[in-house]
Amino acid sequence: MLSNIRVVLLNTSHPGNIGAAARAMKTMGLEDLRLVKPKLFPHAEATARASGADDLLAQAGVCTQLDEALEGCRLVIGASARARSIPCPIVDPRACGQQVRAESEYGPVAVLFGCEQSGLSNAEMDRCHALVRIPASDAYSSLNLAAAVQVICYELFAAHVTRKAPEGTEEVRHGPVGADEMERFYEHLERTLVQLEFLDPANPRQLMRRLRRLFNRARPDENEMNILRGILTAAQARPK
Repeated sequence: MLSNIRVVLLNTSHPGNIGAAARAMKTMGLEDLRLVKPKLFPHAEATARASGADDLLAQAGVCTQLDEALEGCRLVIGASARARSIPCPIVDPRACGQQVRAESEYGPVAVLFGCEQSGLSNAEMDRCHALVRIPASDAYSSLNLAAAVQVICYELFAAHVTRKAPEGTEEVRHGPVGADEMERFYEHLERTLVQLEFLDPANPRQLMRRLRRLFNRARPDENEMNILRGILTAAQARPK
């Protein structure tokens, strides 16, 4: 299922980091690299740092928007070392590998890495179901982008090669809806809340961000999403 895993690099400023990330991916059997608004790409330094993984660079998807890179994804996990004012579920690299492995059996998943200087923005983190944080020394916890990609890619690979299905058992899962459907739900939810005058678009505060955290934790499946969308439609149809 490694072919269902996307590594997404956002606003990468140094082309060498793109090449080194591609090398890290290839050593762990990953091939789907997406670049969102890279500062310099293609670039000779990216090719040099790829060190034999230049085929991944050649086939990398270059996107102008994050939506393009996440199209069709069931699960999105962002790599972040910074604490946030609104909590988001945090997993370690080992748990990230296990979760991504399980979801990749049923469709595309993505792991996001932010730009070198500031990591993921709040808007980018809003697209994530969880964040993965790499444990590091308190004295010096800053990992190079490519090093972070290598750590996560190793755990993704390890989770796949060590997977064993229990004998005589068969998994039956009804998986959650994908990121695209969740975005359509959030748009519907926001429109409904504005119509009900529960959300003031001129002063939204953190309401939608908190609701995103809530539903990203819940990860509704198709039936649950149909119920939620039905509730919103019914609320919109009620006379004021």
